[in-house]
Amino acid sequence: MKTDLSKILSVSGEHGLFRFLAQARSGAIVEPLEGGDRKVFDFHSRITSLADISIYTDSGELKLKEVFLKMKEVLGDAKAPSSKAPVAEIKALFDKAVPDYDGSRFYVSHMKKVVDWYNGILSGASFDFAEEGEEPAEEPEK
Repeated sequence: MKTDLSKILSVSGEHGLFRFLAQARSGAIVEPLEGGDRKVFDFHSRITSLADISIYTDSGELKLKEVFLKMKEVLGDAKAPSSKAPVAEIKALFDKAVPDYDGSRFYVSHMKKVVDWYNGILSGASFDFAEEGEEPAEEPEK
């Protein structure tokens, strides 16, 4: 099944990624990407869709979807280094995957978020991304 990054959310103060399920009166109904109980985040929560995130490069901005695909080329089916891995290891990954990243605006703290998100997508979704405007296939009823 294709992954729609516009429905994959990062919530400030919460660990992991969430899949948007529905709009509620008080906010958004989500479920953790790696499984678990549904939650409702209110409108005061800082919710960001991964489709809206880009990183700075020397030639402009690169959408997170493209960054993930470049990382997949470098890593194959392996996980990205943990965000707790040595900084040199994380930087080495980005030096290979996105060698033109702008080091003055794309910090190590950002890299750590991206590797965590990459590992979340690897374990809870797929890197077969839906194109913008394309409706992903519905999951079969369980």
